[in-house]
Amino acid sequence: MEKDVFEAGQYYHVYNRGNNSENLFIEEKNYNYFLEKVKKYVLPIADVYAYCLLKNHFHIVLRIKNTTDLPEKFKEKIHLPFSNLFNSYSKSINKAYSRTGSLFQEHLQRNRIENEEYLKQLILYVHLNPVKHKFSKDFQSYRHSSYRSYLSDRERSIDRRFVVGLFGDLENFIFCHDERGLIYEGIINEINVQDE
Repeated sequence: MEKDVFEAGQYYHVYNRGNNSENLFIEEKNYNYFLEKVKKYVLPIADVYAYCLLKNHFHIVLRIKNTTDLPEKFKEKIHLPFSNLFNSYSKSINKAYSRTGSLFQEHLQRNRIENEEYLKQLILYVHLNPVKHKFSKDFQSYRHSSYRSYLSDRERSIDRRFVVGLFGDLENFIFCHDERGLIYEGIINEINVQDE
């Protein structure tokens, strides 16, 4: 079986960027619109554990549902909801902003996650992405990632219980993020000091 084909019951890091480094999200309302499309197309076939939407790219960490839980029409075509998501979003953006052509890079990127430790590291990586790419100085307050959903009691589409359990508890989930954030800041600060 091809390595890049989605398989039932497997964990994946899914990501893509704008074609020719274009922005995927042009204004604030586009972020929520994209998430609504994720709910519509991806949630029926996958559990989402983390996401981060940045102006010109996005990351999603998810698990494809077991075969028995997949809708019949997608059992042999697990990739189809992703195609539908990107086609639908692209058409809307093209229409709203009078643009033509492909919005996303040609192929959706996906990496299979083979173990729990890597899954935890990826969740941290995704939530800290706004700092890494300098879209924000503070990942905790960045509005277009799933991090804040974990601190909220409101009903969400992400599988909070599973992820918090992965880290032991909410306190450790926050601690691991803060610790990794300090490492990122330390690296950034070290580079700045060396450049001066």
